[in-house]
Amino acid sequence: MLQIQNISKDMGEFFLDSVSLDISKGEYMVIIGPTGSGKTILLETIAGIYEPDCGVILLEGNDITHKPPKDRDICMVYQNYMLFPHLTVRANIGFGLKSKKVSADEITESVLKYAEMLHIAHLLHRYPDTLSGGEQQRAAIARAMVMKPRALLLDEPLSALDAKTREKLRKELRSLHNITQTTIIHITHNFEEVFDLADRVAIMNEGKIIQVGKPDEIFRKPKNHFVAEFVGVTNVFKGTSIVENGIAHITIGKIKIRAHSEEEGNVYISVRPEEILVSTAPLVSPVRNTFSGTIREVHHCGAMNRLIVDIGVECVVAITRQGFEEKNLSISDSVFIAFKATSVHVFPGKGA
Repeated sequence: MLQIQNISKDMGEFFLDSVSLDISKGEYMVIIGPTGSGKTILLETIAGIYEPDCGVILLEGNDITHKPPKDRDICMVYQNYMLFPHLTVRANIGFGLKSKKVSADEITESVLKYAEMLHIAHLLHRYPDTLSGGEQQRAAIARAMVMKPRALLLDEPLSALDAKTREKLRKELRSLHNITQTTIIHITHNFEEVFDLADRVAIMNEGKIIQVGKPDEIFRKPKNHFVAEFVGVTNVFKGTSIVENGIAHITIGKIKIRAHSEEEGNVYISVRPEEILVSTAPLVSPVRNTFSGTIREVHHCGAMNRLIVDIGVECVVAITRQGFEEKNLSISDSVFIAFKATSVHVFPGKGA
């Protein structure tokens, strides 16, 4: 539906470097990445605010690379709302339709439809400065949606809101998307928005798309060390891999970890804390990776505890509070941990 092909744009501090991304019709795509990675300039280039230095943007097969914003059928909403202060909420939402000389009855119908979807129909007579941040953002989204855009671009739309309002608006965005099936591209720094909203997620860094995939795939199988570090993957270790009979033997300091991988040479590995077993006695288990170690730290995290176990490298292990109490674990205890070779994710060490 929306194809971004080798787009580059140099604006000095902010730039795009041969960005390519395909977005399906009706997809909710979330883009994350560190500040300055090029996320907003990518959206603004898609919207037509900037023309790329090179590359092509196709919308439903039509080249829109050099079309002015008004002819793209794409709407963009920023985090700071940008409502007209002298117009009521009703007039703000209907502004674009009025500019297109849509009939008054149709404007009234469309404004009410999207105001009801976003739970602000009772505020249509009010002015922006009398609204909360969440209400203003709902009005800004409704103003974009009444235009029935082929793509809606959201630039950190929830970042200026308090936690409770963010949670409510996340649910409303998901509901709005389910009803309208509008293609949405949403920039955020918030991982809750990724898991609550995204069909797929793209990670950007230094003007490039680094990895694209479903949220669980990105967080469970980062492509490289940058992605692993950015999404907060724990138990990331650097080592050297030798593959024998389809099994990678990865040397990390004084320990050796086995994984199902064909990756050789310098690699990184990651293991999710919840996939590691812990015991006070040697584990009778067919798993390929078993180690003895010492508990260095204990962190209580609600229903789960996190242990830092030194096995030659410091490994984070997740255990239920009940399991922790039943095993009577404490700092300085000697323990055994184990995890399957299939639980080890291996990715190249180059470019880290």
